Amino acid sequence: MHEYTSTARVWGLTCPGFPEEVSRARRWTRDILRGSPLADDAELIVSELSANAILHTASGREAGSFHLALAVSAQVIALSVTDGGGTGAAPKVEHQDQDAEHGRGLGMVSAIAHRVVVHDSDGGHTVTAELFTPPRTGGHPY
Repeated sequence: MHEYTSTARVWGLTCPGFPEEVSRARRWTRDILRGSPLADDAELIVSELSANAILHTASGREAGSFHLALAVSAQVIALSVTDGGGTGAAPKVEHQDQDAEHGRGLGMVSAIAHRVVVHDSDGGHTVTAELFTPPRTGGHPY
């Protein structure tokens, strides 16, 4: 393989910051990952990260939006949600007790994903969850 050639595929989707867009984000993820054994986990992660963007950042305010990126290679599925910012604190994983009604979402994402990374930028935050794919013989990445 040529050193500048990649077999990774990347998709992007920008959604208005309305609650009903979370189901669109899930459907989009499920459609791209159809046939992957990680599709259900990826759909759940995208649902949680998209809902967090709408509920906790400027993404959910008037004219707000959030952006999803999905990268798929033979080794990893990376799901990123970038929010509209507007909060003083970056998202963080919190381990709440079992009776807590809020603050458990990123903890759940970190339990499902192999790695979760939060990047801060001037315009908001990007949360990326990575799922390592099981080894496959032959064929193409999911």
